[in-house]
Amino acid sequence: MDKMESLNVLGTELEECGVKPVTGFFRDGSCNTSKQDVGSHTVCAVMTREFLDYSREQGNDLITPMPEYGFPGLKPGDTWCLCARRWLEALEAGKAPRVRIRATHQACLQVLSLDDLKQYANDLS
Repeated sequence: MDKMESLNVLGTELEECGVKPVTGFFRDGSCNTSKQDVGSHTVCAVMTREFLDYSREQGNDLITPMPEYGFPGLKPGDTWCLCARRWLEALEAGKAPRVRIRATHQACLQVLSLDDLKQYANDLS
């Protein structure tokens, strides 16, 4: 699986998203992606209770631990590489979590607008 270039939506080096728990399509702590990543797990999001509940209601339970897959379950404050389309759905439903824009892979721009991401950015100064 060939990783795409590790650049964020600002065109600079992609920062780490999270290692507690370890996130990313490659489980490398970053929102790196490749052609094999059909879900485009490229948005580094900061989990909120509202988003976690919304995601579970949509059929994607990120709260319940699944030790057999090494997944501890997420809680508010955790960072996680979300699928770009899931973040867009949450945005349209008014439930989008904040993003760490410097840790969000540029590939998500095929689905999301930079303006929307910037409005939810935790790390723009």
